[in-house]
Amino acid sequence: MGQRPVELTPNESPQHYLGAEMRARRTERGLSLAKLQALIRYDYSYMARAERGRQAASAALVEAYDQALDAGSALVQLHRDIQSGADIATLSRGHVAKAGLHVANSQTSLAEGSEAQALSDAEGIAVPCRTSDGRIIFVSVPRRVFLGGISAAAVGLAGAPTAQASPSLPRTALSDRNPIEHLQAIRRTLIDSDNLFGPRALIPKVQEQINAITALRDGKRGADRRRLLQVQTQFAELCGWFHQDAGDHRAAQYWTDRALQWSHMAGDPDLTVYILARKSQLAGDMGDPVEAVDVAEAAEETAQPRTRLAAVAATYAAHGHALRGDEAEAMRAYDHARDLLHATDPDPESNWGVWLDDAYINVQRARSLSALGNHGAAAEGFRSAIRALPAGYHRDHGVYLAREASAHAGNRDAAQAASVGLQALSIGVETGSARILGELAQLDTTLQQWKAAPSVREFHDSLNAAVLHEA
Repeated sequence: MGQRPVELTPNESPQHYLGAEMRARRTERGLSLAKLQALIRYDYSYMARAERGRQAASAALVEAYDQALDAGSALVQLHRDIQSGADIATLSRGHVAKAGLHVANSQTSLAEGSEAQALSDAEGIAVPCRTSDGRIIFVSVPRRVFLGGISAAAVGLAGAPTAQASPSLPRTALSDRNPIEHLQAIRRTLIDSDNLFGPRALIPKVQEQINAITALRDGKRGADRRRLLQVQTQFAELCGWFHQDAGDHRAAQYWTDRALQWSHMAGDPDLTVYILARKSQLAGDMGDPVEAVDVAEAAEETAQPRTRLAAVAATYAAHGHALRGDEAEAMRAYDHARDLLHATDPDPESNWGVWLDDAYINVQRARSLSALGNHGAAAEGFRSAIRALPAGYHRDHGVYLAREASAHAGNRDAAQAASVGLQALSIGVETGSARILGELAQLDTTLQQWKAAPSVREFHDSLNAAVLHEA
């Protein structure tokens, strides 16, 4: 896409220049501000102010525009130039973005497994890209960039979510039967598909259901309206989880906050507690120990006695303590979580947190041990968790493998770290999980001190073949 001239008055700033460019690319794609907002889930008024140059656009917002509008990193590069001090005269002489991506080699591909973040099949698909600082982000790339796949099996799996996890939801059909049961069945299908194939192809499907439920709520009153709000809350929480696994923490926060708001409107205290616990988990993933502990403690205090929800909250609080470097408090919190779990009512009224068991607490404890630097114990904890993982938890298997590999690297066992990392990479490729690929990017950086080892070279080359790179 060629660079268009941007008309500005002499008094306007580079911030105005960037905003005008963002607006021009949006209108060129035929999108209203409202339609773009629905795609990237940023605050509408913030986007409008950024486009008018009245508020500085964050790097994250510019990147979201760039990906959604298929700008080929032009907007991102323009933002970087402005941040480096370029003035209007320099920019208006003809800012030309760098060629955004190149393919590492002929084996590069996640095939089409991450296509859910693309605007449409015609406009591109979202694929992992390794940045110059070692992070892995997901960018929108035209399909012609792809030169083949790591395996035909990965391609087949990548296409499966669309067919398998896309139950139709005609609005007219919902009024003919019990819509709650229909929606809950769809939600269960989406959850099952996520563990097999990862979240990216499923995010638009969840949002479709949320929009459909919003329409169904119109005209409903009393208990019917509250039940629909409860289901809508559950879909919003699921959407937050999918975004969290996809590595988009801002979108995860947005949807988890919406879920918390709707849970209060629905009058479901157990669901509110569960979402508070999930907010603690998200804060832990974002490396915010204060938020992780504070929100988890609020959830535990609010939870009904003898339910798993208190134990869930205590588990996530424990990891917050580990992120603070307080090993003694973290281990006490994990023991407390286990005590709460074993004291739960054997026939609970609430189904929230039924997945919590000793094995789950153990794997979270292993993650905390790794954060605390006890890598040998962490590696064994992850290995035990993998052995206990039920069949069908494909994506979780990959997450645990990636974290086990990082623990081996921390324990200076480079060969084992590379071997386990390769197993995790295969699952990361199939599912498009940012949690897996992000962990492996950090692993690769750690392993560079042993880069001459054949197993480390093999892992490094395989990771490079699975992702694109900045030019």
